Amino acid sequence: MIYDLIIIGGGINGCAIARDAAGRGLSVCLCEKNDLASGTSSASTKLIHGGLRYLELFEFKLVHEALAERERLLVSAPHIIWPLKFVLPHERGRRPIWILRLGLFLYDHLSWRKRLEGSRMVRLSANDLGAPLREEYSLAFTYSDCWVDDSRFVVLNALDAKERGAQIKIGACVNDARRVNDLWQVKLTDGQEFLARSLVNAAGPWVSQVIDGVLRIAAHKHMRLVQGSHIVTRKLYSGDQAYILQNIDGRIVFVIPYEQEFTLIGTTDVPYDAPPGPVTISDSERDYLLSVVNHYWRLPVTREEIIHSYSGLRPLYDDGALNASVVTRDYAFDLDVADGRAPALSIFGGKLTTSRRLAEHAVDQLSHFFTHAEPAWTKDAKLPGGERVFEDVYKSLRRQAPFLSEQETWRLARAYGARADRILNNAKNKQDLGRDFGCGLFEAEVNYLIEYEWARCAADILWRRSKLGLRMSASQQQALSAFMGG
Repeated sequence: MIYDLIIIGGGINGCAIARDAAGRGLSVCLCEKNDLASGTSSASTKLIHGGLRYLELFEFKLVHEALAERERLLVSAPHIIWPLKFVLPHERGRRPIWILRLGLFLYDHLSWRKRLEGSRMVRLSANDLGAPLREEYSLAFTYSDCWVDDSRFVVLNALDAKERGAQIKIGACVNDARRVNDLWQVKLTDGQEFLARSLVNAAGPWVSQVIDGVLRIAAHKHMRLVQGSHIVTRKLYSGDQAYILQNIDGRIVFVIPYEQEFTLIGTTDVPYDAPPGPVTISDSERDYLLSVVNHYWRLPVTREEIIHSYSGLRPLYDDGALNASVVTRDYAFDLDVADGRAPALSIFGGKLTTSRRLAEHAVDQLSHFFTHAEPAWTKDAKLPGGERVFEDVYKSLRRQAPFLSEQETWRLARAYGARADRILNNAKNKQDLGRDFGCGLFEAEVNYLIEYEWARCAADILWRRSKLGLRMSASQQQALSAFMGG
């Protein structure tokens, strides 16, 4: 078979492009060398947001586009994306009040907003929002953005692509691709070969390596890698609000409610000059995050309270900025065409929030090479499970499976939305769901993830398709690993 499009990379950019292209009638094959969202896409701050801080960099186009996408994504996947209120404490000597007011006014009005609250000023002394903060913080601003389960966001894009005809190949490492006549001949490390009329390089931090070592074509754009790290503690405060804290270096740190029982703190922005690969948080990054929080927090947070951390590399489009924290979060394309045939499109940058628009833009560019490509379609489309609002799904599951606890039902509704009943599959009690691995993870769900969502090992389930690794004991995790064959 000759594919219209082969995609290298199973992060959010690659999966969103696969979804868009498959929905336009193109034949698609996506190759991911590890697991879906195993790199940058699962190491995010897990936000769908316009990027309030980018207004200071005059990135008005990026913020406008991101705000519009925020509303669209909230509607497309209400089970994995939901509103989140942010509290921005004001501190003298940092950004003045008039700057904050102006920035939030622009944030409220740069794009249409139907479902999220606008910004307002609050007096913390008379408000529970100030409870975690030191007494000297008497004034704050609130505004709204959205939370997202980043890994599931990627998986749902891949699932939608598959259901529209795309081939999704996990553990498929592309080690050679070259033009042969009017086609790309793509080879995997296991010896498989494919032919395609076009190719997308969506390898994230490995984009430049793929250009140089796999495609062997000239690069006209460049990438800068930045390491971002996060820490997780037990829940530090009551309430569903998040905090955005200004640091003296001009950066900001988010403090976010995480998985009901935890608090997520991040992120850092550390220039990274080594070859791309797995990264871990450094002591200096831990201390940086703790120092920013403790500058504002009433009760100090210590290293001993950190129960988990994760790090990732952000592949940012290099716009020549000297400071890593001000490198653009927008995306750029590098299109290579040989005599008007066999195009190769490399993706630089991008973010979760604008992934749908990036994919639409990418397929628009490639559609010029395919007379049978249909028009763009994702603007108002739902992601799998997003066909019903979360509250209706939750109530329906409570009626369908009264034997599950409220927390177990909540997690299933959040993870799978309207498709959660496919896991329950007419179960009348917990025994019908098979083996209980702990923390509400039953054999029926594990089998579903293996069959439909490409899970191959325990880590795929514990840290990407769910975040149950935060809760499950070592023995429970080992039992799951043994069940899945190690």
